[in-house]
Amino acid sequence: MNYNKYNFTEKQWVLQILLYVAIDGIVSILFYRSFLAFILFLPGFFFFLKQRKADYIAAGKKELSQQFLTGIQAVSAALAAGYSVENAFEEALEDMDRVFEKEDKIIKEFTYIRNQLRLNNTLESLLLDLAKRSRIEEIENFAEVFCAAKRSGGDLIAIIRNTILCISQKEETKMEIETCLSAKRLEQKIMSGVPFLILIYVGAASPGFLDVMYYNPAGICIMSLCLVVYVAAYMWGKKIVDIEV
Repeated sequence: MNYNKYNFTEKQWVLQILLYVAIDGIVSILFYRSFLAFILFLPGFFFFLKQRKADYIAAGKKELSQQFLTGIQAVSAALAAGYSVENAFEEALEDMDRVFEKEDKIIKEFTYIRNQLRLNNTLESLLLDLAKRSRIEEIENFAEVFCAAKRSGGDLIAIIRNTILCISQKEETKMEIETCLSAKRLEQKIMSGVPFLILIYVGAASPGFLDVMYYNPAGICIMSLCLVVYVAAYMWGKKIVDIEV
C-alpha cells in the first residue's frame, strides 16, 4: 500500500458526491438563491475531492505512525526475550494480533514483512520499502537506524530501545499538542458555520430583508466577495490549527 495515495471505495465515492452536492446547494441557496450558481460551482467538486483525499491520507499516516510505535515496542520485547531480529518481527505480529484488528494497517504491514522474510527477502529492504511507501518521519528514522546498526553489527536491542524512546517522546509531544488544539479546532468549526447560520436566521426571521442582495449585479458581486472572504478565512483558520510536529 502506498500511503501517499488514496482510492475511494464505492461507498466513499457516493458519500463525497452527496456531501459536495449538499454544500453546493447550501452555498447556492444562501448566497445566490440561484440554480445557475449551483451548476457553476459543480466543477469545484474536483478541488473538494483533492482536499478530502489529503485529509484521508493524513489520517491514515497518523494511524500508522501510532500503530508502528506499538509494533516496534513488541519487537523490542521479543528481542529482549532472546529472539533473532527476523523472528522478533514474527513474534511481535502474534502479540499485536491480540491488540489490533486484522484490517489495521500495522497488522497488514507486519504480515507482509513476515511473508517476505519467509521468501528470503532482507528485513532491511522491507523496512526501507515501508519507509518509502509511508514517508512517515518516525518510520524513516527507524529504518535508517536499524539498517545502519545491522550493517555495523551494533547492539540492536539497545539501539532499538533508544529509537523507541525518541519516537515515544515525539508521540507524547504530538498528543499534548493535539489536546491543546482540540478545543481550538472545535471553535474553528463552529465559527465556520456561523455565517451560514446568520444568513438562515435573517432569512427566516425577516423574509425579504436580504432580497436586495440577490437578482441584481451589485448584490451578486457583494455576496461573491463575501463568499471569497469566507473561503479564505476558512482555509486560513484550518491551516492555523493543523500543526505538524
